[in-house]
Amino acid sequence: MRILMCLVGIGVGIFSICGAVCDWNFFMNNYKAQFFVRIFGRTGARIFYGILGAFIVVCGVLALTGA
Repeated sequence: MRILMCLVGIGVGIFSICGAVCDWNFFMNNYKAQFFVRIFGRTGARIFYGILGAFIVVCGVLALTGA
């Protein structure tokens, strides 16, 4: 179960990075993302989601390896 949760976390992080890098409209126009778009602007929100995704991937990998 722990391995599955780590892999899901890594997948979510990769999805967040892809949404930020590819500037997906459905990702950035989501009602939850609109909060960050209003605060930071679209480019700032993309940077935020890219960093957040990288952080989630790193946490998932560290948890998976047991570090």
